This record gives sequence, C-alpha cells and structure tokens, in this order.
Amino acid sequence: MVEYDLGALFDDLGRKYEHGDGVPQSDAEAAHWYEQAARHGNAHAQHSLGILYETGRGVEQSDDNSAQWYRLAAEQGDARAQWRLASLYKKGKGVAQDAAEAARLYRLAADQGLADAQLDLGVLYYQGVGVEKQLAEAAALFRQAAERRHTLAEFNLGLCHALGAGVPQSHVAAAHWFRLAAAQGHGPAQVELGKMYSEGRGVERSDTEAARWFRIAADNGFGDAQFNLGFLYATGRGVMRSDVEALRWYRRAAAQGFAAARNNLGQWAEEGRAVEQSDAEAVRLYQLAADAGLASAQCNLGRMYELGRGVTASVEQAVAWYKRAAKAGHRLAQAALRRLEAADEDDEPAT
Repeated sequence: MVEYDLGALFDDLGRKYEHGDGVPQSDAEAAHWYEQAARHGNAHAQHSLGILYETGRGVEQSDDNSAQWYRLAAEQGDARAQWRLASLYKKGKGVAQDAAEAARLYRLAADQGLADAQLDLGVLYYQGVGVEKQLAEAAALFRQAAERRHTLAEFNLGLCHALGAGVPQSHVAAAHWFRLAAAQGHGPAQVELGKMYSEGRGVERSDTEAARWFRIAADNGFGDAQFNLGFLYATGRGVMRSDVEALRWYRRAAAQGFAAARNNLGQWAEEGRAVEQSDAEAVRLYQLAADAGLASAQCNLGRMYELGRGVTASVEQAVAWYKRAAKAGHRLAQAALRRLEAADEDDEPAT
C-alpha cells in the first residue's frame, strides 16, 4: 500500500495557491492548505502560515497566531521560523518582549547560515541588547552575512571598518564593503561611498565619482545625497557649476527636513543668490535648521538677531543662539560671544 505524506501534499497546494502556480492566486486558499499541512507537522507550512498571520494575508492578522506557528516550525529547526520568532521576541509582538530569547533564536538560525539572522544577531551584539556588548562578535557576524551578499550586512561591516568598531580601522576596507552594498542599490552606502570619493578616504579622490554616487542616491530620494549633489553643483566640483541645479537639489533635500540644505538655502536667500533676496526668508530657513540642532544655522540665526535683519534686533536672542552653537563647538559663534561679552564690559560704567 502506497503511503502519502499528507503534510507535503497539502503544503504543495498551499504554495501553488500562494504563488498562483497553475491555480488562481488566493491567499485565503493558501492559508487553508498551509493549515492542513501545518497540522500534519510540516515545518514549511507552519512557517508560511505564520507569515500569513503576521501580515494578515488570507487570514485575520494575529501576532499571537503568527508566534504560535513560527514556534512549531522553529522547534523543528526551521531557520527562517527561528529568525522570524526571534524578531517577534525582540519587538514584543505576540509574545512578551525578551531580547535574550531573541538573541538565542537568532543564534540558532545564524548557526545554520541564515544571513538575516546573522545580521540581526550582529546588531544585538553591537548594541549590547539581550547579550553582552561585543563589537568584535558583531563585526564577525556582519562579515558572515556580508559574505553571503546581504546588503545591509555589507553596509554595517563597512561602518565597522570606517569606525574601527570590532575590527581594525581601514577606510580601504570600508570603501570595499560600501561599494558592494552600493552596487546592490543601498542608498546610505551610495552616500557614504560618494563622501569617500569626495574626501579621498580609502579611494583615490574623485569629485566625478562622488557626483555619480550622490546622483544615484539622490534620484532615489536620499536627502543627504541630494544636499551633497547640490553642493557639488554650487561649487562646480565633479559637475559643471550650476546654481539652478544646486538650488533644485538643495530644495529637494530641504523638503525632506535636511537641516544643512535649509541652512544653505537660507544663506542664498540672504545673499540673493539664484533667488530673490529676502532676509525674512533667510531667517525662516535658519530657524528651521537651528531648531533641528545645526550649529552653523544657530550661528547664522544669532547673527540675524544681532544685526536686526529679517527680525527685530535682539542682543538677548543673539546671545542665546550663539551660545547653543558655541556649545557644539562652532568657532564663529564662540568668537561672536567673546565680542559681545567684551562690548558689555566696555559699556559698564566706570567706578
């Protein structure tokens, strides 16, 4: 008599309905058949059913049910279920938040070679969450995942090398890993690689290459890249100088709340460069950037209050903004404070 593995048969039906393979795509039908397979102990079906419950596809969303099915698959050694259950423990979704249990489950999956788990466990070691902080272990885990071409792990390993965190500091190694991540479309890696070319860190300095990587990231909406590309257009580095293009990219970065772009736009409004001169607009932009903590904008805002440009003159306000910038180490603000303090001493009546 032929014996059939009903769990495998039902799991196969679930896959077909989930992906529309030879049948109309239906998450509800997929969930039905995955559940039949899961109740027969099929680990893949248990994991897949957990995903459907976590995302609310074909079933009513339920973190509790998701955790239940992930756990059954994880106990059978399914690496992806271990990783997903670990993520629920890390977030406290469907289970009580428990970083140590998350780390344990991440380790089980990482030891099976799952790059996602290696990355997430590396982050826990880097932050010291659920485990003792160990930068060397974090870097080692990032490397394991990076060698499997995990994009975020490549980026994180690049940061470790750039900072000398858990590995010897090496800008050359940092550029290598940033380049791999950038080639896979990772925006922050593209930005970092652009900065390295702009500064000549770990690579031969090239404004043209810097502009190329900034443009790729800028087109994908990364404010840091948009600002840097705007700066290159404003200065004519790596691209043909163009205030029009610089203004366009500064505005795109500013619209995303990028403080440095708002500060530069404020300077252009104050100078009347490529835009109508307006002290009031300069103050508005400086204020936005200053409120975000940018020291150069705080210094600029202090100067506007000191001179009474775009605002009512106020030495008190000027000093307040200069002090905030000076505390962050801004030298012009520190010099302005010394100048105002000396002026106060000169104004004191003789005794």
